[in-house]
Amino acid sequence: MHEFFSVLDRPAPQSFAVAGRLLFIQSFDPQLRTLIERLFSGWQLTPVSFPERKPDIQISFTCGAEIPVVPSGLTEFEVAAGGRCYAASEEYYLELGNSVMHLARGNPVNVSVWLKELPGPSDPELARVTSFAVCAALRRFGMFDMHSAAVVIPNSEVGVLLIGPSGSGKSTLTLQLATAGWGYLSDDELLLSVVGDEVQARGFRSFFALSSAAANANQPKPAFKTCFEPSTVFTSPPVARVVPRFLLFANIGGAQNTELHELTQTEIMAHLIRACPWATYDTAIAGANLDLLAHLARQSKGFKLMAGTDLLEPNQASRIIGSVCGA
Repeated sequence: MHEFFSVLDRPAPQSFAVAGRLLFIQSFDPQLRTLIERLFSGWQLTPVSFPERKPDIQISFTCGAEIPVVPSGLTEFEVAAGGRCYAASEEYYLELGNSVMHLARGNPVNVSVWLKELPGPSDPELARVTSFAVCAALRRFGMFDMHSAAVVIPNSEVGVLLIGPSGSGKSTLTLQLATAGWGYLSDDELLLSVVGDEVQARGFRSFFALSSAAANANQPKPAFKTCFEPSTVFTSPPVARVVPRFLLFANIGGAQNTELHELTQTEIMAHLIRACPWATYDTAIAGANLDLLAHLARQSKGFKLMAGTDLLEPNQASRIIGSVCGA
């Protein structure tokens, strides 16, 4: 019989692996630590009980302590979710609501997150700043985040990315396709990396979050989201990684019939840069990130997808999207 002891005046570390990189997470606050553990359980990272080497990334969380003042003289700009970034060549700060994140490049890459107060269990700010922290660190190792869903054409290894902002119908499309037997990686966020001579995609968030707008393609802003584990709903298993060959830039058209328009390579690249703002925000790794997007554009066909209400009919999403992807 094993006994477990908790020492509350020391941070309880947690280690996770992704694509051969080791993340080390720690917090002194036991309540905050519980919230962080809940967050990480919803992401496609592999827990490591007893790591045998030093981490590549170390992220620490502090709650209730004095938040540091951002140094002057840094390049300043606004980012998504109402945040503000202050960047230098090898480090940057991110202010987001009641939290501040600081990344300093080194070995390991060190990321510190300060919160003014303990967030509530349904407060999205902790999820946002933690996601920013993890993705910012992974970018230093050639793994670049994209707001996109990913599915796999049935009976193939061909990946299709459904790219678009919140409210563009990514989760609804992924639900319809997975229900029709397509493989799936994620309905919301991916990590992209170059492996050999190809860009590969892997899922980041493991659960699905379906908005109340899923039943109404004309409703652009969801009132709430229902979360579920896809493995409990779909018969096809999740896919760990895939090589994307088709890129669909999704928007809700509001009409009955869905429209698909093929894009040129130049148009694909422009859409990818808009979908990945950190490719230009994060100047320390911007060159590598833009190179990856250019590689992805070359290896894929791209389409502008204006989603109509017909996609909500049984098997119509599979038929319409499959018609341009050779399924």
